[in-house]
Amino acid sequence: MAALMIQGCGSDVGKSVLVAGLCRVFANRGLTVRPFKPQNMSNNAAVTAPDQAGRTGEIGRAQALQALACRTPATVDMNPVLLKPQSDTGAQLVVRGQVEGVWQAAGYQDRKAALLDVVLDSFRRLQAEVDLVIVEGAGSPAETNLRAGDIANMGFARAADVPVVLVGDIDRGHVIASLVGAHAVLDDEDRAMIRGFIINKFRGDPALFDQGRAEITRRTGWADLGMAPWLADARSLPAEDAVVLERSSDGRGGKVRIAVPMLSRIANFDDFDPLRHEPGVDFGFVPPGQALPGDADLIILPGTKATLADLAFLRAQGWDVDIAAHVRRDGRVLGVCGGYQMLGRTISDPDGVEGMAGSAPGLGLLDVETVLAGAKTLRHVEGRLTPSGAAVEGYEIHIGRTDGPDTARPVAMIDGTAHGARSGDGRITGLYVHGLFNRAEARAALLAEVGAASDGVDQGARVDQALDRIAAVLETHFDIPALARIAGLI
Repeated sequence: MAALMIQGCGSDVGKSVLVAGLCRVFANRGLTVRPFKPQNMSNNAAVTAPDQAGRTGEIGRAQALQALACRTPATVDMNPVLLKPQSDTGAQLVVRGQVEGVWQAAGYQDRKAALLDVVLDSFRRLQAEVDLVIVEGAGSPAETNLRAGDIANMGFARAADVPVVLVGDIDRGHVIASLVGAHAVLDDEDRAMIRGFIINKFRGDPALFDQGRAEITRRTGWADLGMAPWLADARSLPAEDAVVLERSSDGRGGKVRIAVPMLSRIANFDDFDPLRHEPGVDFGFVPPGQALPGDADLIILPGTKATLADLAFLRAQGWDVDIAAHVRRDGRVLGVCGGYQMLGRTISDPDGVEGMAGSAPGLGLLDVETVLAGAKTLRHVEGRLTPSGAAVEGYEIHIGRTDGPDTARPVAMIDGTAHGARSGDGRITGLYVHGLFNRAEARAALLAEVGAASDGVDQGARVDQALDRIAAVLETHFDIPALARIAGLI
């Protein structure tokens, strides 16, 4: 019944990567390991493997990565509560992989304690099947204003009796204050759950922080379990939070330029990770307030959790004008999922599944119409791109159906069925498949359309190799035997 929980002094301190790395460390030692995150908030979701009834679900992207690190398929029990923000105050609530409605922030705070039983049940199921469960917290346990009814950090740790290791991010600065401050504000029972601390993202000579680590131990009494250097290989892993997105800065230099506008509710943006690694591609996300580059060869409209709201956001940024100018210059546009829906003539949400019921004209670049209605589509897919015949695989995760004359020119044949739509001149395409660029064969075919060659590396292989390298670093810099003892393995 061994388990260990990794909590952090804040968001984006590297918890997800460290959990993935530790999952691979212990899996490499021959143990059966599973990741777990009680509650996640992210629009970067993954589709799970079918359960015994053949039903798939969705979980946070980080837990799918961590499952890969454990060399096991992702399941809904690895992230039983997922919140997918649709507005500044509202989010879609997903419980054990299935949508359970839309919740406002204030109302959710009152109801989240009722989900603790669901969380504990999923955790116990995983724990009964394996040697070790490594749990990831959310945000920081020192956010004491959120402690009542908490199911993500100490509320879960105490209910499940799981020991905690706290992570501090030295790259942000004030790491001593972060860890010592957390010790100061936690109540006695929460503080007692913490058995040690880890420093993450250190750059330079580690001996320079020996005194700082000793000071943290002196002030807290927590064991020093190690300090991870800056993990360059983390850049090869799919990110979960949009805060990591940044514009490419290496300059065009004869490369093919691909630009993706950063929509306000951008989702599944790890679709484009493989393009970052292509030597012949200058890839970049374009943040709000900046124009789309006039010399782009390809503009990709990404997925979004709120299609109508983000279509309005796109227009407010003036990106619709930039896209129209790009098309007039014979540029190419690709829409993925919500971006595909935006390319059509109209988008209708008659039942208000994404917010207020209503409809809006799309960008009019594809002769299709979308209605946001019906059950959510969650499935893994395989097929071939048209006309190249290149093998493609990925997943669908969307609400809505898109139909119209341009679907007679499909972008792919998926599971034997025509999928997506293409304009008459072939320069505007759209489809629902996420993970479109992961397979080297498919990526090469798509890049060839804009005159770029591919490095020929499958993204899955790149990620798996990065996990092995990260695990090797953690083996060197962390006290793995001490972590094993804390978890109850020895």
